[in-house]
Amino acid sequence: MKIRHSLLVLLAPVLLAACGQQPDPAAAPDAAPTAQAAAPANEQAPATDAAPPPAAEAGTEAAAAAPAAHNPIVAPQGPAPVAGTDYIVIDNGQPFAQTAGKIEVAEVFAYWCGHCAAFEPLVNAWKAKLPDDVNFVAVPVVFDQNDQFPRAFYASEAMGTLARTHDATFNAIHIERKLRQNADADSIVAFYGSLGVDPQRFRSTMQSFAVNANLGRARQFATRSGVDSTPTLVVAGKYRIIGRKSLEDMLRIADHLIATERAAR
Repeated sequence: MKIRHSLLVLLAPVLLAACGQQPDPAAAPDAAPTAQAAAPANEQAPATDAAPPPAAEAGTEAAAAAPAAHNPIVAPQGPAPVAGTDYIVIDNGQPFAQTAGKIEVAEVFAYWCGHCAAFEPLVNAWKAKLPDDVNFVAVPVVFDQNDQFPRAFYASEAMGTLARTHDATFNAIHIERKLRQNADADSIVAFYGSLGVDPQRFRSTMQSFAVNANLGRARQFATRSGVDSTPTLVVAGKYRIIGRKSLEDMLRIADHLIATERAAR
């Protein structure tokens, strides 16, 4: 555990780049994800040899749990973010899943993205402290129709097993090497089966109408919000965070934009 926390401390200040498309199936499947130097959100910078820390302890049941109730509203820290530098105002933007009286924070992510794996422990700690008027939602990116991981996410969500599988999937790809970054459906089904998910039901759910509908919604949301890399945070459907400095800075910017939206209401 101490080693894993040390990795997170070392990686968190690394200047942020982002993952673009899913790795080419023809590429070496077991290559470790890399951290990249600072670059605009739509650019990729040269990679280093640093590997991301685990998303969390494998098998944790708290991974996709809702934020704790009755958290107090705390004033955001640090300087106010600047439009065009720290975030983009989305023309005609809309939340992914509008919830009355709630400010939505959507994280567009990819399981195969090393930066998302590094971001996940920070996000888990952050969302556990969110006040009751904030609704956090994870949205898997659909850059490639052949990517099976978004299907796995929505199938697990539909079956009520997401808390068991979400962080475990990050760890299986980036730490344990039990899944390839471009894993096929059979490999994912087998791995989820090892977590206690019914393989036959899971395989069927992956191809269900409901999962296909959610994939369409996720694709439309990312397109409408101008998301071209992961991880990306979108606040209230209005603000796409750029966060060029660090992973933690993305959350600082999100805190300020949540406060802005709260004040407007």
